[in-house]
Amino acid sequence: MKYVVVTGGVVSGLGKGVTISSLGRLLKGCGLRVTSIKIDPYLNVDAGTMSPFEHGEVFVLGDGAESDLDLGNYERFLSIRLTADHNITTGKIYREVISKERRGDYLGKTVQVVPHITNEIQDWIERVAQIPVDDKGEPADVCLIEVGGTVGDIESSVFLEALRQFQFRVGHDNFCLMFVSLVPILSEEQKTKPTQHGVRDLRSLGLSPSVIFCRSPQELLESTKNKISAFCHVPANQVISVHDVNNVYHVPLLLLQQNLHNIICNELKLHGNMELENPDMVEWSHMAHQVDSFTESVSIALIGKYTGFQDSYLSVIKSLKHATIACGKALNLVWVEATDLEEHDENGEVK
Repeated sequence: MKYVVVTGGVVSGLGKGVTISSLGRLLKGCGLRVTSIKIDPYLNVDAGTMSPFEHGEVFVLGDGAESDLDLGNYERFLSIRLTADHNITTGKIYREVISKERRGDYLGKTVQVVPHITNEIQDWIERVAQIPVDDKGEPADVCLIEVGGTVGDIESSVFLEALRQFQFRVGHDNFCLMFVSLVPILSEEQKTKPTQHGVRDLRSLGLSPSVIFCRSPQELLESTKNKISAFCHVPANQVISVHDVNNVYHVPLLLLQQNLHNIICNELKLHGNMELENPDMVEWSHMAHQVDSFTESVSIALIGKYTGFQDSYLSVIKSLKHATIACGKALNLVWVEATDLEEHDENGEVK
């Protein structure tokens, strides 16, 4: 089993979920079976009791589990079926360790964050990575792991420590770390300091990224890539520009153009298969460019309680988007706040 871990720095909301989903799509095009795990470092056991304003929609998996919305991205991009265990939270890990302590599994030892919590995280990842998630019923070749939040957060520190240990447990050739960072544009100049500081923080935890994804409004200049390469000790060709595109379906193609599949094959020693050298992305490319060419649109009203935060209805939006693409039309979504449709009496009460 090969493991690809994606962490983020500087700010949250950079699109790690879309980036890792696009990476998975590219690897599937190489003929590899892919699974995915999302680590959420909050103390909640799952997202079921969380407000949509806090964390976006609650994505319901096939086994009924209420999970993070990123698992919906994984399922849609990769055509896989995930389970409750593919969403790791601090609450789940601590609940499991405390249950074992109450049963006496630790034989009277002092239960500590290291090694008991970190070992539980590593054991969980290894166990879940072996669960078949596609129609073939076979374990995956590559497990993608997204660490929520940003490097430096107190909440995620135990998971990063567990992953530091994990890279030695599975071996260097089976572990690849990637870092998603922000490259803002100020005074018409691409700024690299946030990325430099983010990588420095990551290295201080004993983790060194092999690939750096740079989120930016515009494509990274070669001079910017070279600067990040020099200060972050990563080859320039492994500094990947993930700039704004017309639609999200172009992101896997963006990664393909920058030979990310070859980089991963070299890092994880995946060789000997012609598909790895020439990923089959023809159908995906056709779909991505087709979306850009739609001239007709269809307007659909979406009435809801949380329209102020559109991630609250992400799966509904994606379903409508897929339906309109199949019909050859662009989607014009009209948001309607449900409370605006209510009638009130003179006392302000709903009739």
